[in-house]
Amino acid sequence: MKPDHELIIAAKYVLKHAYVKYSNFPVGAALRMKDGNIITGINVENASFGLSNCAERTALFTARTEGYTKDDIVEVVVTTPKPYLVSPCGACRQVMSELINPDVPVHMVDGENNVVTKLNQELLPLGFSEGDL
Repeated sequence: MKPDHELIIAAKYVLKHAYVKYSNFPVGAALRMKDGNIITGINVENASFGLSNCAERTALFTARTEGYTKDDIVEVVVTTPKPYLVSPCGACRQVMSELINPDVPVHMVDGENNVVTKLNQELLPLGFSEGDL
């Protein structure tokens, strides 16, 4: 599956808003909702690194704030301006496993528009879920 070009543009556009004064590693994310809307997110760092937030989680939390649920998300793009592909971190994969349906495509796009696509369920095999509680 090829990613929605508009979704890639949205994720790349928000890169300029990333707050990355410590790592200089901006990440942008964009979610396509089933109603056609796009929700974006950027990474926001903090001097206390554990308090930083990734782009994927920013976008997902914004979507929840706006009343969307996992059933509304139909496609995800994660991008950096780097010349290599970057996948969601472990914390993001865990949050994504709960807030995005398993069969949703997640496109990882590098600064040169190379794309690798995985289904959300492929990103975190044997993830922790509510069934483990």
